Amino acid sequence: MRTATATAAAVTTLIGAGAAAVALGRHAGDAALRPAPGRPLPGGRRLSVHSAADGHVWLTRSLASLRPGTYGLDAPGVHAVVGPVLDGLSRDPDTVVRRLERITHGRLDPGTRVRLTPTLHLGDPRSALGLDHADVDVPGELGALPAWFVPAARRTWVIAVHGLGTTREHPMNLMPFFHERQLPVLDLAYRNDLGAPASPDGLGHLGESEWRDLDAAIRYAVRFGAERVVLHGWSTGAAMALHAAARSALRERIAGLVLDSPVLDWHLTLRALAAARRTPGPLVPLAVRAAQGRAGLRGDRLPEAADPAGLQVPVLVFHGPDDAFAPWELSRRLAARRPDLVSLHAVPGAPHGAMWNAAPAAYEEALRRFLTPLM
Repeated sequence: MRTATATAAAVTTLIGAGAAAVALGRHAGDAALRPAPGRPLPGGRRLSVHSAADGHVWLTRSLASLRPGTYGLDAPGVHAVVGPVLDGLSRDPDTVVRRLERITHGRLDPGTRVRLTPTLHLGDPRSALGLDHADVDVPGELGALPAWFVPAARRTWVIAVHGLGTTREHPMNLMPFFHERQLPVLDLAYRNDLGAPASPDGLGHLGESEWRDLDAAIRYAVRFGAERVVLHGWSTGAAMALHAAARSALRERIAGLVLDSPVLDWHLTLRALAAARRTPGPLVPLAVRAAQGRAGLRGDRLPEAADPAGLQVPVLVFHGPDDAFAPWELSRRLAARRPDLVSLHAVPGAPHGAMWNAAPAAYEEALRRFLTPLM
């Protein structure tokens, strides 16, 4: 009787653990598998505004508020843009002073709780940047995909693809740079984005299915005059670019890839998302497997797409050691294995998807050097 009771208890425990793993898989992978447009990635610390005046903003001192570069400040009903840390202006050791570039909307009242975001511009290219653009629909396999097209003279187009925690507003950070060089830009919204069709299961797949929307954008670009395209992807958008370069029927039209904070191993990204959602350490592997099964992710597709031996075009990678969601060691290995095609531009101090924000001038100079022979 005691043996039977112990066995029953063990089985019950296992069933409970399995159910907990499934529940944790849904919770931990939610940031990647059920994306809400523009929802910040988990784990980002909220900062308190202490005051804002005369082009300065005082924020709670933390590793986040001390990051180098230019960022958006985001809160419900509030968006602002802050520049570098200004040393010597804070008399309080618990605060940091940053240059306040502008307040897009709302107010930075004392006590406002904000997050740093890589997205500087809200709206569309015309309202945010003064750039003429067309709102276009790219025919995709699930329906029309909304995109912004910023025209320019060259026949090499840049197709920009945002990643986790952002929307197609994020690539607007680089639109002035591309426009100055007369490169047309197609900034794509893909499945599960606002205004785009939902995926059949309502889930994101970290690039494994979304790449087909990028493939549709390549077809659209070629149809409307692009001789070649450069794919510029952030995060899972970078994974989409790798898939497209490996699998698209029009891959011969791809002149180069720019990968910012690329997700090169979705297992590790799901683990990082689970940890950021405070999943207990011993349950993280169970949560990842549950999330994998829920989305039907395949273990062989992304490594195949990111296989250095299969690369056929020049690749510029922006990545850094402070990325908490896409380990940069994988980018280092990619560059080391294909130094003939892959250039790695290391960006210390930058969180996931914010390599440009941390060092805009250095980023744009590396990008200029990379793009010049591809134009």
